[in-house]
Amino acid sequence: MSEFSQTQTSQEANSHPLSSHLSITAIHFEHLRDALGIGTEQPRISWITTASVTGWQQAGYEIEAYDPAGQVIGQTGHITSTQSVLLPWPFAPLTSRARVSIRVRVWGENNEASDWSPLTTVEAGLLHAEDWSAQFVTPEKEEDTSHVSSLVRRSFKLRGAIAQARLYISALGVYEAWLNGAVVGDHVLAPGWTSYRHRLRYQTFDVTNLLQEGDNTLGAILGDGWYRGRLGFGGGQQNIYGEHVALLAQLEVIYTDGSSERIISDENWRSAASPIIASNIYDGETYDARLELAGWSEADFHDQGWSNVRPLDWDFNTLIAPSGPPIRRIELISPVAITTTPSGRTLIDFGQNLVGRLRITVQGERGQTITLRHAEVLENGELCTRPLRAAKATDHYILHGTGSEVWEPRFTFHGFRYAEVEGWPGTPDPDAIRAVVCHSDLERTGWFECSDPLINQLHANIVWSMRGNFLDVPTDCPQRDERLGWTGDIQIFAPTACFLYASAGFLSSWLADLAAEQSPDGNVPFVIPNVLEGQNPPATAWGDATVIVPWVLYQRYGDSDILTRQFASMRAWVDLLARISGEKYLWDYGFQFGDWLDPIAPPDNPGAARTSPYVIATIYFAHSAELLGRAAGIIGRTEEEAHYLGLADHVRTAFAREYVTPNGRVISDSTTAYALALQFGLLPDAEQRQHAGERLAEVVRKDQYRISTGFVGTPLVCDALCSVGAYDDAFKLLTQRECPSWLYPVTMGATTIWERWDSMLPDGSINPGEMTSFNHYALGAIADWLHRTVAGLEPAAPGYRQLTIAPHPGGGLTYARARHQTPYGMAASSWQIQDGQIEISVEVPASTSATVILPGKQAETIQVASGTHRWTYPYQPATS
Repeated sequence: MSEFSQTQTSQEANSHPLSSHLSITAIHFEHLRDALGIGTEQPRISWITTASVTGWQQAGYEIEAYDPAGQVIGQTGHITSTQSVLLPWPFAPLTSRARVSIRVRVWGENNEASDWSPLTTVEAGLLHAEDWSAQFVTPEKEEDTSHVSSLVRRSFKLRGAIAQARLYISALGVYEAWLNGAVVGDHVLAPGWTSYRHRLRYQTFDVTNLLQEGDNTLGAILGDGWYRGRLGFGGGQQNIYGEHVALLAQLEVIYTDGSSERIISDENWRSAASPIIASNIYDGETYDARLELAGWSEADFHDQGWSNVRPLDWDFNTLIAPSGPPIRRIELISPVAITTTPSGRTLIDFGQNLVGRLRITVQGERGQTITLRHAEVLENGELCTRPLRAAKATDHYILHGTGSEVWEPRFTFHGFRYAEVEGWPGTPDPDAIRAVVCHSDLERTGWFECSDPLINQLHANIVWSMRGNFLDVPTDCPQRDERLGWTGDIQIFAPTACFLYASAGFLSSWLADLAAEQSPDGNVPFVIPNVLEGQNPPATAWGDATVIVPWVLYQRYGDSDILTRQFASMRAWVDLLARISGEKYLWDYGFQFGDWLDPIAPPDNPGAARTSPYVIATIYFAHSAELLGRAAGIIGRTEEEAHYLGLADHVRTAFAREYVTPNGRVISDSTTAYALALQFGLLPDAEQRQHAGERLAEVVRKDQYRISTGFVGTPLVCDALCSVGAYDDAFKLLTQRECPSWLYPVTMGATTIWERWDSMLPDGSINPGEMTSFNHYALGAIADWLHRTVAGLEPAAPGYRQLTIAPHPGGGLTYARARHQTPYGMAASSWQIQDGQIEISVEVPASTSATVILPGKQAETIQVASGTHRWTYPYQPATS
């Protein structure tokens, strides 16, 4: 509790005249949009200030805290500070279930204060294992091998009027909670996918309005989900985490008289089979509406024929509150066409490759079965399911036969643009079918647009691929028998992800799983959560995610606590690389993915590439050691800072001795080798760097501006070209339309990013390789270059406290613009060329500043404060 008194606060408030130019537009806690059931005792506080005056800088702030009765319980008084992002909690730590509302006001350097912000509430969840009195319960009669969905329920009486009620709930498997005949919340596939043995999320719901005095019923539908369902390639594995699904539910009710009651999952619950007779992430769901038990979650339902449940042991210390948003239904998409295939099948086209499932409204005879098959592409006019491999991606609905029926699967999802419908009574009506887009409900924070429609479509494809693959974990593809959290993919895409959506909470959760799954020797599995059988040998660019992703989060959100939490994990990986390389400081043996999916890789050998995997491995070793040393310095670990920066120097020296000629040629003489060496600082000698840059541009031109990089080189090649002044070459690479290129898939009608440069061949046939996906965000990492270089919007200090705005027109573009909601507010950069003039417009958030470098005036730098700034001057685009 703060010791500042009300009198002190009032006196200080009177010394600051109110300003109509200032307002607090957003207060949030940690990286959460919803702070109900937060999992920390001392949540950090952030806010955004909008100021209508140019150059406004925060000089101080004041925070007040209130209890649910509206009484002041904490006051900071006047704090002189320019900080407004992730400030430490200034009051007494929260206890479990504590509910506190805060309000903030700020003042600037001119001593004018804003008005108080509206109250924003944070409520703690169950912070300790001993807060739980509920038990995990599993249906007693469930067959271990059945993998069917179950219903569980409990009826109870409430003795009086209800003031507040919270449901704390989780499951081994996935659940949908019901209370008095209504679905609780809007989450999909809750509690989501984590490394369950280490971290199992629970959710908190305010269910006050769903309860009633007297009889009530709480229930849930349980499914296998990731916990018990099939995961992995081919046949995959089942029961990876356990053989029995189970529910954990704790309903806590506070009556208006101040007394309380708790209803928990225990042996008093009852269970029965649900109408979901088959459900699997990969294969789809079968629902028999004839088996529905009307009113099963309502108080007047009689469950005498139901079976018992039994307790299931679980370590309650694994229970955690979410640090990011849940999966939700985000959007409904209507069909753009319903057609008949050459073989006579009914085909629905939604015009967009997406992730989710179908919702149908249908009327027909009892027992009629409707079959829905899903795929991303067509081949020869038919649904192409070969890329799905062993995933069936098929749903079945068996009609009840009583009037209009509305159905949507609960415990599966598909990646698809097309759906084939079989068994529909009569002709499907477009109004009766919708695609339900599902993914983690991240807040959109970044936008880009330019004058080239193909580049705009490329960017839209990148956004859609992120949406489809940010489904609780950063997956590699959402359609086939995989859908796993590959470390290499997110390592290269993290900067783009953090621009497009608020990704800090989402990726922080995934990083906690990574640290939990990391082996004692520091090795990082290929996928997180790790469900792959056998050994995962250390692999560069994949395992390096343990260092690079936390660093990206720190750079984009200014959150040094992420570095503190992940430091042991980061250090363990680099120490492993140091042991592997030994006194040579070269990682030159063992398995590597290398520059995965280099365009020259044949369909059956995606790892075949132009660039030596050991050149890549040693470059990444130096890069991770460098970032680890810098991270150590940021969090005050000075001895480790010196050690790991010194290690990075040793690796760079060894790399130059082994792989670089005196005139700057890098072994492999490939685009990827030069791009990595330039971007990761492996060529500190200025003359070598110049020659390497010239050679990079030569190689790109020799390839006729077609892509010659795989997963590792692609995110860096345009930046590397620009770093040596070859902007024209970078734009020619961007705007190439022939395969392989970023725009080739766009010309082929792609609406998401493909896994392979040639996932679809020019004749419309599908790549014959076993591994090809049409929704795979990795190669979309180019968007980060579009944002930073083409539009020119880049962080110059962690969290965008300072910005560099340096747009680079090129490629025949006549305009480009980007906007990003930084932790301090909206930042924007745009340029337009018209009639021999260029107009530059810049928006800088309050309490930040920017260095502006105008096109054609690179020798000048302009320092600007917050506000909107414009420049117009004669300009002629460079010609190649």
